[in-house]
Amino acid sequence: MTLSVNIINGFYLIAALLFIFSLSGLSKQESAQRGNLFGMIGMGIALLATLADPRVSTVWLILVAMAIGAVIGLRLANKVEMTQMPELVAILHSFVGLAAVLVGYNSFLTSEHALVITTAQQTAFTIHLIEVFLGVFIGAVTFTGSVVAFAKLRGLISSSALMLPHRHKMNLAAGVVSLILLLIFVQSDGAMMALLLMTIIALAFGWHLVASIGGADMPVVVSMLNSYSGWAASAAGFMLNNNLLIITGALVGSSGAILSYIMCKAMNRSFISVIAGGFGTDVVVDENADYGDHREVNAESVAELLREAKSVIITPGYGMAVAQAQYPVYELSQQLIERGIRVRFAIHPVAGRLPGHMNVLLAEAKVPYDIVFGMDEINEDFAETDVVLVIGANDTVNPAAAEDPSSPIAGMPVLEVWQAKEVVVFKRSMNTGYAGVQNPLFYKENTQMLFGDAKESTEQIFRAL
Repeated sequence: MTLSVNIINGFYLIAALLFIFSLSGLSKQESAQRGNLFGMIGMGIALLATLADPRVSTVWLILVAMAIGAVIGLRLANKVEMTQMPELVAILHSFVGLAAVLVGYNSFLTSEHALVITTAQQTAFTIHLIEVFLGVFIGAVTFTGSVVAFAKLRGLISSSALMLPHRHKMNLAAGVVSLILLLIFVQSDGAMMALLLMTIIALAFGWHLVASIGGADMPVVVSMLNSYSGWAASAAGFMLNNNLLIITGALVGSSGAILSYIMCKAMNRSFISVIAGGFGTDVVVDENADYGDHREVNAESVAELLREAKSVIITPGYGMAVAQAQYPVYELSQQLIERGIRVRFAIHPVAGRLPGHMNVLLAEAKVPYDIVFGMDEINEDFAETDVVLVIGANDTVNPAAAEDPSSPIAGMPVLEVWQAKEVVVFKRSMNTGYAGVQNPLFYKENTQMLFGDAKESTEQIFRAL
């Protein structure tokens, strides 16, 4: 069945509205499930409308591709753990970027150069060449940048920032050369060599851009790559003359950019410096600094601390996700609440490897929303808290951010857990966090270290209670 173009655009408008409702629903935990449902319905309408478009040929080939993609998607959805979700998102962004590159080349190679006769046709063709060039550039940067982000999150390469000599000048040079190639590409009515050279430069630029960003800023990078993938999709929409792809890409691109900006504000980071490959973040880390000795504690002693406490704050991090400790943590929190102890969860905006990572884990474990608080809501309460349990968090509770101007995370707002009467840190070892920065919290007088798997440690405390 085929439909007229006007009817197709009508369905596209409905799908676009559902995508907007989806974003609105995802802004709160309570409405997130409804937001996901709106998005799924909108995507279903968009796919069916596209298949019914009279301009679409070889539908059977598209259906085969969709079937293959669906099988892969279902497999990944059932297999991927929450700890692997950030790297999955990163690699999916790379697919969007690669698709934009392929669409750009296809659109350029199939454009009818010979039909350019009138001034209006020449103007339209010039605009099309600009669309192709920008679409390929954004797609190539998104592709390699997302691959590097995936490799960092997967642990295939070091999470530390790549510090090449004159790296910012190299980035600037890549941008200037690409602009010159754009002018050559347009003035020559589509010189393939200019497009190829730009693609190579953009691929290298995307790789270097993300490689130059350190682990502490990776949540922002993932969010920013989400924005890039949106703009790449929007550029593909212009090349394919697809209104829905333009709207959807713009929604993803703008929302990703806004989220990245909000996260940069939460981390006291310059938005421009992060997306420019860590510009202005050159600091020297003193790896030989002496913080003193740490104190170890066992599960039974922690249980005794909790019995005597009137207020407890639990601060989760990526270590909790790795150990899948959210379920025993929930049981422990319920046990404490039943004993009349006030229990709350403190979430840093960039805890984990993805925006909202910890919120999703806690929601998955059925932790009530009303005892989960953001950093700004709860930071002032640590001074009046008896016990803080830091479960797998590291960089987000590092006092060096507030006390050491030379630290790579200096100025970044953190959860001030060290203000509490007693702090218990759940860790496997004394190793540094993802940002590669030592944490003075571990050596403070009111801090005790509980070594071991976070899930097993929490279960031992629960049994001791």
